[in-house]
Amino acid sequence: MAARNRTEVTEFVLLGLSSWPEMQPIIFGIVLAMYLVAVMGNALLVIVAHSDSNLQTPMYFLLSQLSFTDIFLTTITVPQMLVHTLSVNRTISYNRCMIQLFFFMAVGSMEGHLLAVMAYDRYVAICNPLRYSAIVSNQLCVRITLTSWVVVSLNSFLYSVLVSRLTFCGNLVTHFFCDITPLLQLSCVRPVVNEMLIFTEGVAVVVSPFFFILASYARIGIAIAHMHTVAALRKALSTCSSHILVVLLLYGSVIRMYLRPSSSYDLDQDHQVAIFYTVVTPMLNPLIYSLRNKEVKGALRRLFRKACISRNFQCGFQTNKEWQHISQDHN
Repeated sequence: MAARNRTEVTEFVLLGLSSWPEMQPIIFGIVLAMYLVAVMGNALLVIVAHSDSNLQTPMYFLLSQLSFTDIFLTTITVPQMLVHTLSVNRTISYNRCMIQLFFFMAVGSMEGHLLAVMAYDRYVAICNPLRYSAIVSNQLCVRITLTSWVVVSLNSFLYSVLVSRLTFCGNLVTHFFCDITPLLQLSCVRPVVNEMLIFTEGVAVVVSPFFFILASYARIGIAIAHMHTVAALRKALSTCSSHILVVLLLYGSVIRMYLRPSSSYDLDQDHQVAIFYTVVTPMLNPLIYSLRNKEVKGALRRLFRKACISRNFQCGFQTNKEWQHISQDHN
């Protein structure tokens, strides 16, 4: 990449998903609807996992952490995009851009680590069920989750520092948020160090959980192959199917977005993948886990039943107070 004219960048302009004015209201409406579904669905899963006594297990603790991460991930990017969609001013300050890059990469990487821990949880539950409670506990999951947050935060901090040290020749970011690939495109010279980091340390931190998931499911597959009853086989498959689908959704997007040189960046395709990764996947995850999981569906029914009973009780109590007040006035 030939050197270009250098400019001192104090802010970036996010070009968004489309430059056509007539498309902005349509984009706004569709993305807003998906964002609200994603936030409400994941928030509901978090509430159910922490309030229902039947879901106080390591698997549902991890599911609640995944839902919290999905809320965090989509909130980092989507509200700002919605504001910019209906606004003429689409600028973001340099510091805010770097902060957004840090949180987006940290939270995005955390999803892979959580899915890896969930794969290990399923492996122990299927391959070593008698010792499951002795091997996997909520305390272990908390420790692994905290350690993963530290690892992905350090990794994201390293990326953010290296990007902030680049010299930019322009400030037009061909994206709807500050992501690493479009920012590397603005570098005056080819960011060789950053690209090497993505394909080395990035693979270790981001993609290694995927290989761990593959290894876990290889062992699970061997265990399933030795099952002799149809009921046991069906239970094992139903236990893993939701997790496998979420893994495919996440890593299909991640590999397409990041594990390639910045010179092969394609604007339209990357916008589609980014929308899928930041909005569609967080929206689908709670639907996948709630629709395919009898325990979650049962917990949701109990939660709604409690909410209805509480509401009816409050309405009845308020009505009784009104009748008592009316009776006192007549007396």
